[in-house]
Amino acid sequence: MSINNRPTISVILPTYNRLNRLKQVLTALENQSYPLEDVEVIVVADGCHDGTVEYLHTLKTPLRLRVDVSVNQGVAAARNRGINQATGELVVFIDDDVLPTPTLLAEHQRVHADSSAELVVLGPMLNPPDFRLSSWVAWEQAMLMKQYTDMQAGHWQPTPRQFYTGNASLARRHLLAVGGFDETFRRAEDVELAYRLEQQGLRFVFHPEAIGYHYAERSFRSWLDIPYVYGRNDVVFTQSRGQSWLLPTVMREFHQRNRLIRRMVRVCVGRAPLTAGALAALRLAAMTGNRVGQARLSQMAHSGIFNLRYYQGITDELGGRSAFLQQVDGPPPAPYSPDNVTI
Repeated sequence: MSINNRPTISVILPTYNRLNRLKQVLTALENQSYPLEDVEVIVVADGCHDGTVEYLHTLKTPLRLRVDVSVNQGVAAARNRGINQATGELVVFIDDDVLPTPTLLAEHQRVHADSSAELVVLGPMLNPPDFRLSSWVAWEQAMLMKQYTDMQAGHWQPTPRQFYTGNASLARRHLLAVGGFDETFRRAEDVELAYRLEQQGLRFVFHPEAIGYHYAERSFRSWLDIPYVYGRNDVVFTQSRGQSWLLPTVMREFHQRNRLIRRMVRVCVGRAPLTAGALAALRLAAMTGNRVGQARLSQMAHSGIFNLRYYQGITDELGGRSAFLQQVDGPPPAPYSPDNVTI
């Protein structure tokens, strides 16, 4: 129960022009099994111009709802605004396209309460049964499901690289201690924060019962930007954010990729005409696979697109093709360990 009428859980929910989906998320929060009097929901409207603000200011709800309105500054800034206003001991991050199941908050709280360790709890974002994903998002979700399966089976333990703030929780004091999200990052801001949390001794755990359903919608152009920016940021994190282990780990993982993907990347990165041609051919293959019902072909093509864009991002941030190949062909790196992380 809350103390002095303060909530025990603060849900931080940034939103940008997704009013219809936001309504569904708020309804799902109204139907949580966890006592609503012990929950506050902070919705940060980050430059919305679709009627979201007007709706929130007139909404009748049993939720302890707080509304913050700002100009569009990006999701990192929006979450920081929520953190600064939160009063609960536990912060649960939910995105405006993730519908929480009725027990999501209770499951997050239970894992923290049952552990003596300082935790970051990661909940799954599953495919909705009543929603058709675009083929590129479906591929992305399939890769995410594979991670969930591997973590649940104990094949490997979660790391900061699995910290996706669509469904995650940790104590607010830890967020304040590390200074919140770095607002200079427009993507991978959650992973960058997670590296700093790990440096403070927090442990990442995957809890498959804290379920949210991810109604993911993004254009193909927007999807293409994601791996490219992640590739560039992985170099930035290595070179200027104290994660000296990261790029060597990425290079080790490169050698574990499919042989055809490795060959394509080696041939294409840093060569704009070849890259453009490869991306166009892969896009055609993906579309053909969808049209003729060959899901395997579509998945392979999307995998090729994602990898080529990711390694092109790394190449550009390193300074060119030669620098990338030098990293790829360098001595084998040591396996990742938190002990390898420098502060």
